[in-house]
Amino acid sequence: MDRLKEKFKDKAIALFTELKQTRKEHGDTKVGEVTLAQMLGGMRGVKSMLYETSQLDPFEGIRFRGYSIPQLRKMLPKAPGCKEPLPEGLFWLILVDEIPTEEDVKWVTEQWKRRSVVPEHTFKVLDSLPVDTHPMTQFTIAISSMQTESLFARRYAEGLNKSEYWDPVYEDTMNLIARLPRVAAYIYRRTYHNSDHINPDISLDWAGNFAHMLGIKKPGFKSLMRLYLTIHADHEGGNASAHTTQLVGSTLSDSYLSLSAGMDALAGPLHGLANQEVIKWVFRMIDTLGTRQPTKEQIADYVHNTLAAGKVIPGYGHAVLRQPDPRFMAQKAFAEEYIHNSDIVEVIWKIFEVVPPILKDLGKVKNPWPNVDAHSGALLVHYGMTEYSFYTVLFGVSRAMGVLASLCWARALGLPLERPKSVTFEWVKDFLKEEKVEA
Repeated sequence: MDRLKEKFKDKAIALFTELKQTRKEHGDTKVGEVTLAQMLGGMRGVKSMLYETSQLDPFEGIRFRGYSIPQLRKMLPKAPGCKEPLPEGLFWLILVDEIPTEEDVKWVTEQWKRRSVVPEHTFKVLDSLPVDTHPMTQFTIAISSMQTESLFARRYAEGLNKSEYWDPVYEDTMNLIARLPRVAAYIYRRTYHNSDHINPDISLDWAGNFAHMLGIKKPGFKSLMRLYLTIHADHEGGNASAHTTQLVGSTLSDSYLSLSAGMDALAGPLHGLANQEVIKWVFRMIDTLGTRQPTKEQIADYVHNTLAAGKVIPGYGHAVLRQPDPRFMAQKAFAEEYIHNSDIVEVIWKIFEVVPPILKDLGKVKNPWPNVDAHSGALLVHYGMTEYSFYTVLFGVSRAMGVLASLCWARALGLPLERPKSVTFEWVKDFLKEEKVEA
């Protein structure tokens, strides 16, 4: 028996019933009004979708089912001899809103091991691409190629009751998440290590096996991957990759097509590619200054020059957060415990001391603090992963857990096809004329 699936089913039926009654009784209640600035500014802050698995708090950062990252680092089960949480435990939590036991997490690990076999044609598709194809392009193509395995697509074609949509979506989700580390590691070894691939080690957990297949043997890297894949898993529903996955899924595209679309969104410079942009900026600064151990004064001068050139400091400033991103602080705490005498990490910490006061004094951003991207690249560089064009693939492997868990909930709750209303600028001008006349 699949106990996670049964638990999800029970909770989904209960919430579906409650949601249906709430819609019936309060469907006409106004939640808020959209301003013209919000409409013209990317719909930022408009409350217009249901998303169960996480929510972003301006002061405490991302909360997974109400739990902060510091809480989860303490509460979630861990691998033997490791202090970092296992991502399998986070997936259990965000899917069924319960802190899992060690037995629960072991069960998920075993499930993902059994489901982790990647179709042979996916490797053939990847090998047909130019080796210098961007890793994120390879990643989204690989995910789409596995759509041939979709149980939802097959059962929908056979004729499936709407109340049962969630079941094959759950199966697709479990299969897809299980396979992503193998696919991502294959892309990494193909692109940067002459296709010298490393076979999976099924004795390891999901993140530990991923670290093994990447081929980075430095002590502590498995622990970093467990932390990294946990803290990047979700960021409420309005961010581009989460929203894209839900939007495409609302058309009843299966998990493979929906996640592939979400990963296309994650690949954008204003979203998941930001972790790549941060480390590129740091490398450029080091090269310009001619030292891997710059002083705070040298960093401050470089920051001022960057801003004077009309550029931003990547990794700093967040649309919602009003204090340092807890994901940044979790990575800093990891580095303080596991990493000593690392030039690149020390640079990141100096930037953390230098940049916020400068941005605050200039009034450039409401939140001058670092986000998750400001630290992750330096940790990866320390462990030997200097190929920063791959970093967003790591992000994508993690983010799949949150967006696919939410896709399961979307189908279980019968959420409809998303179809917001658009207007032309001519409509906007006519509207403003009418408002002026009425005033």
